[in-house]
Amino acid sequence: MSWKKNLTITTILAGTTAIGIHLINKAIYVSATLDNLLSHTPENYYEWKFGKIFYRKAGNGKPILLIHDLSSYSSSYEWSYMIDELSKTRTVYALDLLGCGRSDKPALTYTNFLYVQMITDFIKNVIKSKTDVIVTGESSSFILGSCQNDHDIIDRIIMINPSDIQTSAHIPNSKTKILTKLIQLPLIGTLLYNILTQRKTIENLFCTEYFYDKNNISERDTKVYYEAAHIGNAESKNLFASISGRYLTSNIKLYLENLNNSIFIITGSKEKYLETASKYKDILPSIEITSIDKTSYLPQLEDPSGILEQINIYLDDPTEE
Repeated sequence: MSWKKNLTITTILAGTTAIGIHLINKAIYVSATLDNLLSHTPENYYEWKFGKIFYRKAGNGKPILLIHDLSSYSSSYEWSYMIDELSKTRTVYALDLLGCGRSDKPALTYTNFLYVQMITDFIKNVIKSKTDVIVTGESSSFILGSCQNDHDIIDRIIMINPSDIQTSAHIPNSKTKILTKLIQLPLIGTLLYNILTQRKTIENLFCTEYFYDKNNISERDTKVYYEAAHIGNAESKNLFASISGRYLTSNIKLYLENLNNSIFIITGSKEKYLETASKYKDILPSIEITSIDKTSYLPQLEDPSGILEQINIYLDDPTEE
């Protein structure tokens, strides 16, 4: 067989494979977003310099900003069981971080400082006054960094299961950089991302990490998270690539040592979350810690009434502000 025939066969096979991968990726996108669950709330957008930021606004009173956990399948839906109650006495803002949910998902390297800038600008240009903040997990460092960046924009802070201080300080290495580049590839990278964020994987996260009691997990919750991971035709892989590459490193200890804000931590009842919270208190003894019984990583979904009770205790009556 001549080299011309070999080249022709190779070209045909490569083209067929590429088309097949494209069709698989497209099918996953269509099935994940078919129910269109994330579009059932009023839409507001803040035109930020790196893309549009989706947010919800409800109620009247002293502002409170809700920041969801950082993952490619997270969104402001995380707060959906709490917004109505909070809005009875406050002006509630719940946004989708850049790269998440209904916000834009540009192909760039996502860093801790990028989100510090985004949150700082959102408060200054949308909320336009000093605000209380409730934040979950890996996004906690963005709020602490925003406080250090500008002391006049954030008042009191409640962190729900904040990120581990040591893990947050991990920097990229050769292996994580390769993984980032692999995920960023147009077809193969998208397929890899789709495999790593399949419905079964997200359901397993809810059972093993997010909820204490798997009987409390609703099908709607897992469907929304799966949809959030794929809305925008898998553009969420851009954030996923940066997280996998450890490009969101932060020095939480340095942030804490320079803050005067009132800071509270709410944890799930698993011992590992209590241990992580205690490390924050070791650095800043003024931090108050409360655990919500029989909850895990996302108590605002599993026991919203328990979280609301603690918010009322920590933040007092906003009408007195």
